[in-house]
Amino acid sequence: MGNTGQTWTAEAAGSGRRQPRPLSPLREHLRDTFWFTPTVGLLGAAVLAAGVLEVDRYVVGVLKADGDYGAVESLIGIADDTKTIITTVGSAMLTFIGVVFSISLVALQMASGQFSPRVVRLYVRSRITKCTFAVFLATFLFALLVQASYEGDENPRTVSTVPVFSSIVCVLLVLVSLGLFIAYVNSTLRLMRVSHVIDRITRESFRVLGRYGVPDDERPALAGPGAEVVHTGRAGVLRDVHIARLVRVARRHGVVLRLIPRIGDFVVPGTPVFAVHGGAAPPPRALRYTVSVGVERTFHQDPGFGLRQLSDIAQRALSPAVNDPTTAVQCLDRITQFLAALARRPLGALHHCDRRGAVRLVQDVPGWADLVDLGFAEIRGCATGSPQVTRRLAAALDDLWHLTPAGRRPPLERHRALLADAVTRAVPDAADREFALLPDRQGIG
Repeated sequence: MGNTGQTWTAEAAGSGRRQPRPLSPLREHLRDTFWFTPTVGLLGAAVLAAGVLEVDRYVVGVLKADGDYGAVESLIGIADDTKTIITTVGSAMLTFIGVVFSISLVALQMASGQFSPRVVRLYVRSRITKCTFAVFLATFLFALLVQASYEGDENPRTVSTVPVFSSIVCVLLVLVSLGLFIAYVNSTLRLMRVSHVIDRITRESFRVLGRYGVPDDERPALAGPGAEVVHTGRAGVLRDVHIARLVRVARRHGVVLRLIPRIGDFVVPGTPVFAVHGGAAPPPRALRYTVSVGVERTFHQDPGFGLRQLSDIAQRALSPAVNDPTTAVQCLDRITQFLAALARRPLGALHHCDRRGAVRLVQDVPGWADLVDLGFAEIRGCATGSPQVTRRLAAALDDLWHLTPAGRRPPLERHRALLADAVTRAVPDAADREFALLPDRQGIG
């Protein structure tokens, strides 16, 4: 299996950092679903129940073989005492599942209405929510299987199994469920607070940057483009591509593939997705399952998706229906943090190499001007009536201007001039205009 990492700049190579290895999209796609973890929990509960009930059966068999019927009778007494507990657990877990489901629906509705529909995926991808559902369902199924194992025969000489150890395991699962329920409520309450949602989006954005290393400003010399590979699947958003498989296909056919659309672009059948350099196009069968198209963008290979979400939250906060400029300022704080991390970082293209170091896949990423526009353009258009936001935006542009090299300052200067023009048109009083354009990292404190 070839090395599918990106080429690195001299600075990154000299630092001794290990080149990141892009993962298959399968893991990310499973995280974007809600059925996988609960299903695994149910299967695990069935396997665990089968194993523990077999232990109960084995213990009873050993005691009967040794003639220790008194011990078997004691186990039957313990099982009779725990039967009520197991029955209660089975009915109580359904109530817990309903409570968790109701809390999740309320949280999703609040997040979609107050923040942005794009942040709903944070709840869908929440590990604690999935684990809570999985353990609750597993405990419920385990309790049902334990109840089914009870025998009406209480004669120690003829009984075949006594669910003692399985009852103990069921009680332990209940204790785990209670702990997870507390953690779930705490996690859900945090995700209903906008500051924590913004922080999660920012951390996801930085995780994408760390996973994909440092692109190159300069492209390697490629042979002239030949054929193009078109998209033949359903229409949708290009979520990600299977980098490792594409590198193997390109190496096997001696070509270089260049991804034409960017991650996050909407593609329809017939849209060119790959340009082939240095040879004939690989057969369609070889490129099967290398492009993933869905109904929404994901963080997996999309470095601009975090800015999209932060911009959406800020715009909704500035709408007349919400009128929450402080939330917009919090979004600008994180947008500035993200762009500051990219201020001196190369933003050309990702060059994925095989194990011999030959470039096999070229993938474009958004440029500096694209990211600046994505972070500031729409917020600037909505912020003219809020001096708190215009002051924070002016401070953000000034701070980034000092952090970036001279070649990257024109987009910042353009947004600074457009902000001044917009405030001039919207605010007739000169003193108010001066106040609205005064840089302030807190807006108005």
